[in-house]
Amino acid sequence: MKNITIYSTPTCHYCHMAKDYFNAHGIKFTDYDVATDLEKRKEMIDKTGQMGVPVIDIDGKIMVGFEESRLAEELGIK
Repeated sequence: MKNITIYSTPTCHYCHMAKDYFNAHGIKFTDYDVATDLEKRKEMIDKTGQMGVPVIDIDGKIMVGFEESRLAEELGIK
């Protein structure tokens, strides 16, 4: 099982799409709201060098934004 973390904000449409995608495929993930969690916001910026969300960390591999095909490939979903 992969360790998945998503850095998101409540108003981000693509963040909701990513989380819905994980839920639809029964994939467990940890979600951090970087709008309110300043420590996690800093962690996200340290990992990516920018403020855009969603940031998805899959076993240390960073993806910025939501690309369903790229997620499917990374997670082995057909």
